[in-house]
Amino acid sequence: MVLVMQTDAPFWDSLVFAGIDDVYIEAVTAAFGTVEVMARGRGAGSACPDCGCFSDRVHDRYQRRLRDLPLAEQGFVIRLTVRRFICGSASCRRRTFAEPFSRLAAPHARFTTRLDHVLERVGLALAGRAGARLAVQLGFGAGRMTLLRRVMALPDPGFSTPRVLGVDDFAIRRGQTYATVLTSVEDHRVVDVLPTHEAGPLAAWLIRHPGVEIICRDRAGAYADGARRGAPDALQVADRFHLWQGLGRAVETCVAAHRDCLRNPSSADMMPEATGGASGRLQDDSAPVGRRAERKKAAHALVHELLDQGHSRRAIARHLGWGLNTVLQYANAARWQDTFRENRPRSSRLDPYKPYLERRLTEGCTSVTQLHAELISEQAPVTYGMVRAYIATLRGAPAEAPPRPPTVRQVTGWLTRHPATLTEEERTGLKEVLARCPELDKAAGHVRDFGEMLAERLGSTLPTWIDAVDASQLPGLTGFALHLLRDLDAVTAGLTLEWSSGSIEGAVNRIKKIKRQLYGRAGFGLLRKMVLLQ
Repeated sequence: MVLVMQTDAPFWDSLVFAGIDDVYIEAVTAAFGTVEVMARGRGAGSACPDCGCFSDRVHDRYQRRLRDLPLAEQGFVIRLTVRRFICGSASCRRRTFAEPFSRLAAPHARFTTRLDHVLERVGLALAGRAGARLAVQLGFGAGRMTLLRRVMALPDPGFSTPRVLGVDDFAIRRGQTYATVLTSVEDHRVVDVLPTHEAGPLAAWLIRHPGVEIICRDRAGAYADGARRGAPDALQVADRFHLWQGLGRAVETCVAAHRDCLRNPSSADMMPEATGGASGRLQDDSAPVGRRAERKKAAHALVHELLDQGHSRRAIARHLGWGLNTVLQYANAARWQDTFRENRPRSSRLDPYKPYLERRLTEGCTSVTQLHAELISEQAPVTYGMVRAYIATLRGAPAEAPPRPPTVRQVTGWLTRHPATLTEEERTGLKEVLARCPELDKAAGHVRDFGEMLAERLGSTLPTWIDAVDASQLPGLTGFALHLLRDLDAVTAGLTLEWSSGSIEGAVNRIKKIKRQLYGRAGFGLLRKMVLLQ
């Protein structure tokens, strides 16, 4: 069905050319899912773009085909008749000029200005392929390169030189190519992206943009050198997160050097647990001992203390992160010894044949295969595993193997995490390790002092801390402390001032999302545009 309507109704003018008063609609055609509008200029003439002389002498006419936003879920095309005027000024070098429609479309463009704006927004939000799929769904299909070309044509956003500048690197290709992102720490916006993470580009950028007073950075030597060369009067601030991260690596080196101290040299403290506490049943009225007994005693005391404070059992379970049944078990026990449950032996199909196995073992038959064959010949409903397990108990089962010692990474986490985040079992394990190793006990003290210095902004005490760590001569930690002396002013400022690189890390995470959108096929120019404009 084809619908042709000759009209000059204001309705179509306001619908199609809202806010554009220099275009007049001659006809509207709807056919095959596309609405076409025939339009021309309203003015009698136009001014020459070179000399400004007004002319109404028409040289010729030609037609432009402009795609616009869809109308009523149909494609929309404007066929615009453009007049070419003759310039009447004898001094003007231009003889003819085209009728301008700058508010409707750019010269030589095939899309209207408002459709261009929409394509720019789609390209910025979704990049190429995903943006092209969305454009098809919205009814103004555009290829991925069309979207990316519009993004690349956008001008860089204007910005004022930030007072507090954040500097950090990010990977374009991990392990191979890195770039630098510069942010304004005060208002959390990206101001520029540099193609490398070397000192030269950063120094050049700072020289071109004077006025930076504070530079927040990690402890990379290139950034320190670039900031010193480009803004010698600016105060450099080392990031606290990277300082704590470096301390964590040093602590891991120290713990690895004392790996032997993580193992318990004696299993004597496990014997009571193996004889009574570990099996879960009390052999007499004496109080159970062992680590399991200590944990139950502490848990029982903790639950009853919270109950005395007026907390409900469900609230205690939520607060401690325990199951409700576990809390009820401790709450209903008058004594902590009552939390030990007696494990009654369960019946087995082997029970009727146990006396026979005991007699045969006393006679000297120790072959499990032979004993199992003898029972099978008597039609006994037993398996080889049942016979083997019982013979092992008769021979004297080996003592329960001691628990595995904590790993280096586990102990490193115990030392570098806040004590309030450790579980009761982790606190006990850390206490035992520190009791066995005086060197790790010293390291734990240094870590606590550094954490207090970082949290309380006590940067003035850093030299004293460095001297104390140097005197202890702990592997990893001593090297970390002495390395701080190379960047002492920036580290002291980082442990004293409120500024940090938190907003920069957020920008780096956003860049990672943009890189995934581009699937690694974008060059640095497009990546920079997306980072600055998105």
